[in-house]
Amino acid sequence: MEIEDVIEQLELKKERLLNALPEKKRLYFQKIEKYDDTRGMLLYGPRGVGKTTYLLMKAAENNFFYLSGDDPKVAAIPLFDLGEKVFLQGYNGIIIDEVHYLNKWSIHIKALYDSYPDKKIWISDSSSIILRTGIADLSRRFVKVRMPLLSFREYIHFLTNKEIMEIENPFNIEKDRFMNQIRDMDILKLFKDYASSGTRPFFLENNYVEKMENILEKTLYSDIPFFLNTIKENHLKLMKAIIGYLIYSKIPTINVERMGKEWQLSKNKLYELLNVMEEAELINIVLKEKDFKINSKGEKIFLADPSYYYIYNGEIGNFREAFTVFALKEKGKIFSSKNEQDGDFVWNGIKIEVGGKNKKIKNSDFVIRDDIDLPLKNKIPLWLLGFLW
Repeated sequence: MEIEDVIEQLELKKERLLNALPEKKRLYFQKIEKYDDTRGMLLYGPRGVGKTTYLLMKAAENNFFYLSGDDPKVAAIPLFDLGEKVFLQGYNGIIIDEVHYLNKWSIHIKALYDSYPDKKIWISDSSSIILRTGIADLSRRFVKVRMPLLSFREYIHFLTNKEIMEIENPFNIEKDRFMNQIRDMDILKLFKDYASSGTRPFFLENNYVEKMENILEKTLYSDIPFFLNTIKENHLKLMKAIIGYLIYSKIPTINVERMGKEWQLSKNKLYELLNVMEEAELINIVLKEKDFKINSKGEKIFLADPSYYYIYNGEIGNFREAFTVFALKEKGKIFSSKNEQDGDFVWNGIKIEVGGKNKKIKNSDFVIRDDIDLPLKNKIPLWLLGFLW
C-alpha cells in the first residue's frame, strides 16, 4: 500500500475517533495545556486515563496528524517516511499514540525532530521508561508530562458539572470555603462509588469491571515486555501472582527470597520485575526514609489503582493505605514510618496513621479515617485526599 493511501486511511480513522470523543473532559486537561507550545512531548500515564482523548482534541485544534502505533496499517512503513510525507502535506505536527509498538521508533522520531525544526512531535505511552529504553538524545529533547488516574474531585465534576476547589495540602485547608462547596453532597456515598468504580473516565460507560480487567491484562502481557531486556512466560505469571497476592494479603508486601525460590528467579530479576511494574503504574512501592538501596522492595507495596481492591473483593485495610499513597504521592514524597507507633507513613515531614472510622492517632500528627464525613482537628476523612488534583 502506498504511503498516500495509508495517510488517507489514517485521516479517516482520526475523523471517526473525533466524532466519538466524549462530551465531558477531565479537569486535569487544564494542567496539561500549559505544555501546548512544547515541540517535543511525551504524554504518559496508566491505560484508560484519557491520554488519547486529550491528544485527539489537540490534533483537531492544532492541525496535527494523529496515528496509533498499534495500527497494523503503519507497521510496514518506516516512521520517518510517513512523518516526512505528513509534514510536506502541511500538518503542523504529528501525534504518535502508543509509540512503543513501532519498530525503531526512537531513531525515526529523533530524525524527524532534527529534520523539521518547525514541526511539533508529540508521543504517548503508558510509562516514562519508554524514553530511557529509546536513546539518551531523545530524552533530552522531549518534555515528559504525566496524566494520573482520575481524582475524586474530577469524578464529582463528571457527575455534577461542579468544579470544586483543588486542595494543595489536605492537612491545612480552607475548611469553611471547602465544606460549603460540598454541603449538599452525600460525600461518603459518592466516595464509595468512586473508590469501587470511578478511577478512570470510562466509568460513565458500561462494563467497568471488564475494562479494568482488560487493562490489567494488557499492561502485563502487552506493555511490560517492551520494557524488559528478557522476558519469559514465567515472569509474566509471577507478576500476575504478585498482583493477586497484594490484593488479598493482610500484609502489603512480598517475601523476595521465598518468592524467588518458588518461581526459580534470582533476587535481581525479581527486583527488576517489581521496578518495571512500578514504572508501568501497576504498583506503588513505599520505601522507608533514607532507603537508598538500588534493589529494594520497600517497606510496603500497594496496587497503584486502589479500585482493584474493590473490584476483586480484596483487603479493605490495604485499600485505605493504597488510596493514601496513591493520592499523596501526587503532591510530595511519601515514605513508610520507621516506627509503627509514629504512624503508617511520613509525607512531607508529617506523620500519618491510616485506618477505619475509629482508628487511633498513636503518636502521629494526623489520623486519616475512612467512613467519616467531616474533617475535625487532626482527624482527616480519607475521601478528602481525592481533591488534590
